[in-house]
Amino acid sequence: MNATTAHADRIVKDLVTLLRLEQLEADRFRGASEDIGTRNVFGGQVLGQALMAAIRTVDASRRVHSLHAYFLLHGDKRESIDYSVDRVRDGRSFATRRVSAIQKGRIIFTMMASFQAGEAGALEHQHAMPDAPAPESLVSDAALRRAMVAREPDLAARSRFDAERPIEYRTVDPPDLLEPEPRPDDYRLWMRSITALPDDHALHCAMLAYASDYGLLRAALLPHGLSFMQPDLVAASLDHAMWFHRDFRMDDWLLYSIDSPNGVDSRGLCRGEIHSRDGRLVASVAQEGVVRLIDPETLSRVRTK
Repeated sequence: MNATTAHADRIVKDLVTLLRLEQLEADRFRGASEDIGTRNVFGGQVLGQALMAAIRTVDASRRVHSLHAYFLLHGDKRESIDYSVDRVRDGRSFATRRVSAIQKGRIIFTMMASFQAGEAGALEHQHAMPDAPAPESLVSDAALRRAMVAREPDLAARSRFDAERPIEYRTVDPPDLLEPEPRPDDYRLWMRSITALPDDHALHCAMLAYASDYGLLRAALLPHGLSFMQPDLVAASLDHAMWFHRDFRMDDWLLYSIDSPNGVDSRGLCRGEIHSRDGRLVASVAQEGVVRLIDPETLSRVRTK
């Protein structure tokens, strides 16, 4: 194993460890937090950990088919998070779990997740996979971040802005985040783990939940020529919903197709469909987030609290 491969393997193992959680009691778990360069805890981390906590309380014969979550308070990326699971229902075919994420004695996130034992049925259809260039033909988002640092050296001072990440993303026709211009609200990106993963269905689901939060709210910014790189822009996820349709692997390329059908009252609604490379629709996603432009003086006060 060369140094580059060993480094990538370590980065992915760190994420796997982050998602697998420490068990405190039968229905209570603890997860460490990571710093990916965002001001607060990355929402995808909380989604992935909460889903893993729920999965740990359900019989392996039942697999997650949906989750619905609300982000209630900003999480502190310097602190661990406890996850408390309530076994709401265990029926013949379905099981339901409620998860509360607790930090510093406060509930910062809540989620309902539903699980189903596999069964044959009358329904089998899906949206076709959109056209997209092969991921091998695209530049990685990591390379684009390094190019931004070359243009704006001050970005290098941002915590982990240009660090390598365990999930590789390759955006089709990426916008210029430093000089954005209005464009249609839809875009596509490929994503996968940078190294191979264990054959653990729960881990792949938790990792997809983690990855699904990346870039989703960006679609709401595109029609307005806005960018997360703007110093006067503040954005936060309000809720997140996912439906898991078919088996997949996070170490195979997945195409994430995202759009934003509505923006009103500072809230943007974004939707996503995730297809495997062979065209199977494996998951659907929806999220609403709040986006505000704040004058520099007010923003300085907010960020120093």
